[in-house]
Amino acid sequence: MPEVKPRKTLFNPELRRRGIYLLPNLFTTAALFCGFFAIVQAMTGRFELAAIAIFVAMVLDGLDGRVARLTRTQSAFGAEYDSLADMVSFGVAPALVIFAWTLKDMGRLGWIAAFIYCAGAALRLARFNTTLEVVDRRYFQGLPSPAAAALVAGFLWVMIDKHIAGSDVRWLACVLVIFSGISMVSNVRFSSFKDINLRRSVPFIFIVAIAIGFAVISYDTPVALFGLFVTYALSGYVLAAVRLIGRRTQPPPEV
Repeated sequence: MPEVKPRKTLFNPELRRRGIYLLPNLFTTAALFCGFFAIVQAMTGRFELAAIAIFVAMVLDGLDGRVARLTRTQSAFGAEYDSLADMVSFGVAPALVIFAWTLKDMGRLGWIAAFIYCAGAALRLARFNTTLEVVDRRYFQGLPSPAAAALVAGFLWVMIDKHIAGSDVRWLACVLVIFSGISMVSNVRFSSFKDINLRRSVPFIFIVAIAIGFAVISYDTPVALFGLFVTYALSGYVLAAVRLIGRRTQPPPEV
C-alpha cells in the first residue's frame, strides 16, 4: 500500500518554515530602504538625512524580529533576508556615508578604514548567524552591527549639527570607523539586554530615569544618541577589563 504523505496546511510546521510572511518582511524591507536611502542622500551631499536614515533603519530592524515572534511568522527566509538587509543598512551604508563625508579626503587610508568597517560588519553578521545556537543569549560576541552603525552615524550627525567641518575631524572619524569595525569582530562581550523582564515590577526611580532619558534625548537628540552608543561600545571593554582584573586578583586554588 503506498505511503500517504501528510497534507500541507497552514498549521503544518514544515510549511511555516518555508513560507514567506508579509508583516515581518515589510519591516525588513523598510529597514533596507532606509540603508539605501542613506547612501543616495550621501551621494547628493545630504549627510544629516543619511545619518537619520541609518537610525530609522535601526528602529525598524529591532521591530521586524519582535513582530515575527509575536505573530509566530518566523521563517528561514526572513532570517536570511534580515541579515542581507542588515549588511546594507549597517555595513555598507555607514561606511559609504562617512567616506563620502570626510574619509575620501584622506586618500588610501580613508577607503581602507571604510573597508575595515564594512568587512567587520560582514564578518560580524556571518559569525552571529553561525553561532546563534551556542552562545550565551545574554551577551553579544562582538559589537552588534546596528550599534556600530549608530557610532558612525551618530558621530557624523553630531558634527553636522554643531557645524563642525568633516575636514577638521577626519582623523577622529578614521579612528572611530576602524574602532567600530574591529569591535564588531572582537571577542568582547556586550550585553544583549535579552534577560530584561518587562513584566517584572521595578522601583519608582526607574520610571523617573526613563522620563529624564526622554527629556535629554528631546533636548539634544544627536548628542544624546551618540553618547548613549559610545557608552554601550565602551561598556564591553570596561566589563572585560573588570573580569580580567578580578581573575588576576583571585587567590590561587589550594592544593
